[in-house]
Amino acid sequence: MFKSIKTAVLVAILISTAIIAKAQKVINSGTITYGIEYVLTEDQKKQVDPSVLPSESKVEFSGDISKVQIDMGAAMLKVLTDGVAKKALVLVDIPMMQKQYAAQMTKEDIEKQSGSFTFTGFKATGEKQTIGGYNAEKYTYQDNNGANYELWVTNDIKLPAGVHPPGLSAIQGTPVKFSNVQDGFKTVLTLKNIKESKIPPYSLDVPKGYELKTMAELRAMRGGQ
Repeated sequence: MFKSIKTAVLVAILISTAIIAKAQKVINSGTITYGIEYVLTEDQKKQVDPSVLPSESKVEFSGDISKVQIDMGAAMLKVLTDGVAKKALVLVDIPMMQKQYAAQMTKEDIEKQSGSFTFTGFKATGEKQTIGGYNAEKYTYQDNNGANYELWVTNDIKLPAGVHPPGLSAIQGTPVKFSNVQDGFKTVLTLKNIKESKIPPYSLDVPKGYELKTMAELRAMRGGQ
C-alpha cells in the first residue's frame, strides 16, 4: 500500500511538472508591442503635448539584446540595449543631412537616465487578470524613495533575461504591465501582443559609417532635452 501511494505521488508530481513546462512558452526572439500611457506632471504637460506622443511601442529582441526604433520625422532613432550587461547603443540617422551618429551608453548612463531607482518588496496580491492574451497576477512593490508601484506578471511565457524591464529581475515571471521612468518622464506600458520570429543576433558595436558621439553631445543636438 505504501509503495502504491508513493508511486501515485511521484506520478502526480511528474504530471503537474509536465503541465507547467508545457504551459510556459519560451520565446527567444521576436517583437513585443506595448500600449503606452503617459503619467506626466503639470510642469511636464507644459513642456510636452501628450496628444503628439506615440500610443504604442514595438520592441524587437534577439536573445538578451532588444531594439527600439523611433521615427522622429527628420531623423530615425534606434536604441539597442543589452539588459544583462546593462549597456546600450544609440544610433541616429539623418537622411536629409546624410549624417549618422552613434553613442554608447554604460551601466552608469542607463541608471542615470532611469533616475537611479532600485525596487524592492515585491508581493503577489492574488488579483488575476488577462493581459495581452496571457494570465497575469498583480504585484506591488516600492522604490528606494518609498514610492509605491504595481505591475502585472505572467508565467505563461518566458523571455530572455535581457528583455525584462530594468529593476524587475527579482520577479519570477514576465512583466506584462509595468511603470517605466526615463529622464524624469513616467509611462505605464501594457503588453498588447508578442510575435515570435527569427531575428538575427544584434551587436552593440558601432556600425561602419557612424560618427561616435557622447550622449551629452547627442542631447545638445536636439536642444539638450
